[in-house]
Order: sequence, then C-alpha cells, then structure tokens
Amino acid sequence: MFENLQDRLGSILNGLTGRGALSEADVSAALREVRRALLEADVALDVVRSFTDRVREKAVGAEILKSIKPGQMVVKIVHDELIEMLGGEGVGIDLHAPAPVVVMMVGLQGSGKTTTSAKIAHRLSTREKKKVLMASLDTRRPAAQEQLRQLGAQANIDTLPVISGQSPTDIAARAVQAAKLGGHDVVILDTAGRTHIDEPLMVEMADIKKRSNPHEILLVADSLTGQDAVNLARSFDERVGITGLVLTRMDGDGRGGAALSMRAVTGKPIKLIGVGEKMSELEEFHPRRIADRILGMGDIVSLVERASENIDAEKAAAMAAKMAKGKFDLDDLADQLRQMQKMGGMGGIMGMMPGMAGIKDKMAAAGLDDKLFGRQIAIIQSMTKAERTNPDLLKHSRKKRIAAGSGTDAAAINKLLKMHRQMADMMKMMGGKGKGGMMKQMMGGLAGKMGLGGGMGGMGGGMPDLSNIDPRQLEALQKQAEAAGLGKPGGGMPGLGGLPGGLSGLGGAKLPGLGGGFPGLPGLPKKK
Repeated sequence: MFENLQDRLGSILNGLTGRGALSEADVSAALREVRRALLEADVALDVVRSFTDRVREKAVGAEILKSIKPGQMVVKIVHDELIEMLGGEGVGIDLHAPAPVVVMMVGLQGSGKTTTSAKIAHRLSTREKKKVLMASLDTRRPAAQEQLRQLGAQANIDTLPVISGQSPTDIAARAVQAAKLGGHDVVILDTAGRTHIDEPLMVEMADIKKRSNPHEILLVADSLTGQDAVNLARSFDERVGITGLVLTRMDGDGRGGAALSMRAVTGKPIKLIGVGEKMSELEEFHPRRIADRILGMGDIVSLVERASENIDAEKAAAMAAKMAKGKFDLDDLADQLRQMQKMGGMGGIMGMMPGMAGIKDKMAAAGLDDKLFGRQIAIIQSMTKAERTNPDLLKHSRKKRIAAGSGTDAAAINKLLKMHRQMADMMKMMGGKGKGGMMKQMMGGLAGKMGLGGGMGGMGGGMPDLSNIDPRQLEALQKQAEAAGLGKPGGGMPGLGGLPGGLSGLGGAKLPGLGGGFPGLPGLPKKK
C-alpha cells in the first residue's frame, strides 16, 4: 500500500542525508517535495499542511543546522512527525468492561464488516482465549446472516441462531442476553450497511447502540476508497460516536492516504488493519512500525511476530537437526518455500527488513517474484518420494515426466536442482563442526551487534524461541536493532555493507537461485 510513498520519501530524504550541511532553503525545497508526495498519496490537504509546518518548525533552527549530520536529524523529525500523525502509540481493542463486552461493527456496505467481525472473533479466541459470540444484525442483504454463520463455523466461533422477522435492535438485545446466559466474554454485533450514508442507517445505528450499550464501536473502512473514507469516519463519529477504526484491504495497491489522514482528521485511533483474505490476516496497527515501513527502515518486530505465528516449531527443530548433520533434501526445500509464502512471500519479507526496500524492485525485474515459489513447489510435488530424497536420480526421462506433470520445462527443473545443490552445500557449512557451526556463529555475531548477548533465548548463539517472546521483548528487540544501525534508511542489516543502491556489489557467497551475492556471509569459499 505505501510503496509509492516509500519510494518518493526515500529519494527525497536520501538527498538530504548525503549533504554535509543544510541551509533553510534546502529544508524548504525538501519539504515542498514531501508535501507533493503526501498529496499524491491522497493524504488530506489540511493534514499535509500541519505536518509540513511542524517539520519545518523543528528542522529550521540553529540547533539542527549546527549538528554534525543535519540530514539525519531531518529524517528523524519526519519520522517522529509521521508517528504522531498516525497516532503515537498503538491502541488495541479495549475489553476492560464487565462481561459480555459488546463490540459493535459499523460501516458502509462492501467495506468488509462481516469478514472483519469473524477475523476479530478469531483473533480474540485464539490469542486472548476469549469466548466470543457473533450476531448478524443485517436483515437487508441477502444471506448476510448465513455468511456470518459459515464464517463462525469455519473459525469455530459461536454465532447467534437466526430467527426470521426480528428487527436489528431486537437481534442486538437477544445477542447480549444470549451471551450472558452462555458465559461469553465478548459479543460482536455485525450491523447492516448501505451503499452510502443516509438518515435511516444512522437512526438504526443509534437505536442499536441504545439497546446493546456497546463498549467499543468500530468503524470498518475500505482503505482503497481514499478521502471519502475520512468523510465517512467523520459522519459516523458525529452521529453514533465511534471508538476506533479498522482499515481493510491494506494489502491492496491504493496510495495509503486514507490510513494517514483518518487518525489525524477524526482523532480516533486505528486499532486493526486487514492485510489479506485469510482469517489470520488481521494485524494490530502500530504507528511506529508503519512509519518505519514508509521511510524504508524495515519492521523487524512485525517480521518476528509473523514468523512466530507461521513457523511450525516442530518442523523448525527437525530442520535444525538435519542441518546439524548437513542434510537438506527437496522436501525440506519445499517446506522452506511454503514458510516464505505464509510470511508474505519474498516481497513481504524484504519489505520488513531494514535497508532491503530497494532490492524488491530489482528482484521483480529479474523474474524473482512469489509466483516462482508456486512453480518450484509444483515441480517438487511432481516428483516421486525417492526423487525428492535423492535428486541425483533425475535423468532426462524423469525430468521430462516432471515437466509435464508440473506444467514447466526442463530448464526450470535444472534451475531448481541448482538452487537445491547450492542450499545443500550452504547447509553443510552452516551445520559443520567447529565452534558450533557457521549458523550459530552468524547468529551469535548478530546477537552481539544487537546487544542481546551470546545466549539469545538459551540457544547458545542461535535465534530466540519466537513463540515465547512477549510484546515488550519484541519492542526491546526493535530498539536494539535501531541502536545497532538496523533501523536507518539505507543502513542495511549487519554485514550487508549498507545496500544503498539495491543489489549492486553484494559480493560474498551465492544466495541460491538469485544469481547474486548473499549479503552477510562473507567468508564462504567459492564452488570449484
């Protein structure tokens, strides 16, 4: 969503950081470009004006102009003001009220209320172990109540039985009563929407609010609707009184202006963002992390969180044991590719790694997109078990059969096998003897650079157990990463050499399948 804005702001701010001294004219020229970039991203005009005024006020002063690296200071000011514009601190759903806590979902038709209701219920039941009841108050849209019932069955969440002929206000009262009798912690009311705001809709919302006394009223808005979403939020807040916002389709290719404007215009926090179609693809909105992504600083904490949710701990342990023995077959490669797909694919992972934003475009230009993973998994699935375990069996006739089965050609199979051979060689070196293997040395070095000490979760220099890290530890990890230079635009990961221009001059050992150098592994011998 923020890719265009990220590119524009990145180039503007990089022009400032490279200079030894900044004049007031330099700052003004840069802010004109920032203003233009924000307006092109569909941010509300009054929000842009106040943002640039605050940045100028802080940036144009003797204290800044005399500093050693004034450009870096301007970047920091822009970063801090972006966080402020997005809401400062992240705010989650407030459940501090007598059970059952009533959460009322409001919004226009087609914004994703029903799906978001189910996602929130799934999140509360799996993460916070709450017993949730969902009720559909949408008596107008055909099969709306059936849709919520099916989503509830899919996510194993209780839904209120449908009684035909009941009004939305009666259904709301019955849902609260049923939640009390059923011992539910939370009841989510999925209200009806319209194609546009009208008086009957607002009257209905006010009546439902009066009957159910909700603790949270969440406005669900489609982030692709741009500035109209801001007007929508203002109207709902004036008539019903919303407590927070949920933005859907944040994985889309919109310009991101609504997300940047809504908090500033309404004063209401963005609590959650929908980042995909799946039940699990709903994230808390953290202003600092979004600001980091917009300015190309990466988002280590969200990457770690995503990994802890998607990586199977048992499979990871089995993989570590295999690596220690230097074994790595095609089934293991397929597992690795699936894990990357779950974590958002190559683009999703690269976008969250500091200093890697510029690499994504170069990888896409080289044909290294996420469709490649699907093709490679299809090739592996077209092999027999013996072939996956022992790729040396693959001669011309077998490759012909696999190509026909996977809809690819022999060249694609050869590329996959080459990638596997290189990864297998790397695994042998990483799991090799002496000082606990190269992987432990690498991770121990990274831990040292980030000030985490040698232990890192009691794994002797390995990565910490992601499933047991609490949010405070994650925030500490982010701060330590920033202190180590991981969170600076163009700063790159330790050992990457900064990567200011993307993939140029990476050197070092090969990253299998990418044909370039693998940053951060400078000491691997070249293949003879």
